[in-house]
Amino acid sequence: MSDNVIVNLDSINRKLMSLTKPEKPKMLVVDDESDNLDLLYRTFRRDFQVLRADSGGAALELLSTEGEVAVIISDQRMPEMKGTEFLSKTVPNFPDTIRIILTGFTDVEDLVEAINSGQVYKYITKPWDPNELKKMVQQAAQTYNALKERAEEIYRAHTQMTLMQAIVEVTQVSDNLENSLNIIAKAFGNSFGVDNCILQIVEEDRLIETQGTYTKDKSIAKTLENDPLVKDAIATHQIQTWVNLPTATGSGAVANDHTTNIQVHIILPILYHNQLLALLSLQWQDKERRITEEDLKLIHLSAQQVGLAIASTKKG
Repeated sequence: MSDNVIVNLDSINRKLMSLTKPEKPKMLVVDDESDNLDLLYRTFRRDFQVLRADSGGAALELLSTEGEVAVIISDQRMPEMKGTEFLSKTVPNFPDTIRIILTGFTDVEDLVEAINSGQVYKYITKPWDPNELKKMVQQAAQTYNALKERAEEIYRAHTQMTLMQAIVEVTQVSDNLENSLNIIAKAFGNSFGVDNCILQIVEEDRLIETQGTYTKDKSIAKTLENDPLVKDAIATHQIQTWVNLPTATGSGAVANDHTTNIQVHIILPILYHNQLLALLSLQWQDKERRITEEDLKLIHLSAQQVGLAIASTKKG
């Protein structure tokens, strides 16, 4: 990949990340004593989005709506459900979350079993030292981040293999251009979790009707004809991006005919020997969707291979 391409992808990445800036990591604190909840909240609110629950049952309900958190701190001795029991119930849905137990008692058997089974990362006794607890939580957050980074590496490797398999299939098997486009659009859609993917042919710097599509939502427009990103993508042969912000106004706020649905939109020119063959549109409805620099590089690399596949199909 050339330096110019890297600079361009970095620029696009900075734009996307500035518009979809990730929030502070989430943590959940669980204790039936309100004073302890308040103290834990004040201790960690600067570095985390701190969620609070006064029982294991309430905490499980909160997780069902809020989703995964990086760290859970739970008191051990609570009415109805002990901390170790509550934490064990979070493992199936949130295996990467790091769990810490607060205990004022010598519940050795419960703690040893929970730690040995991987349900609890560490425990700390009451009354706790705030500095010691902060250090432990920082280590827990680092462990969580390492787990997520490893998972992302595996995901990217699988994604790249899936895309390459689809592109090879097109170059070796398919002799129909529209079928080829549909295979590629579906591969990109599944690989990057998009809600809408359009791969549309360009001839003499103009879109033609031949295209492949993949969509999860039938209400989303399945053409690029009225998309304001198309003009710049064709003119510059550069990746175009758009993020739906509440303050967005003017033509730049219109990604397609159903603007309220699309939150993040990327259009990539598909080139072969510097000739523009098609445009690839990736659209997401998730307003919190984050596109990492590695995602962009993988998308760009795969798009380069798509150019070869389209050119081969046309020749066939």
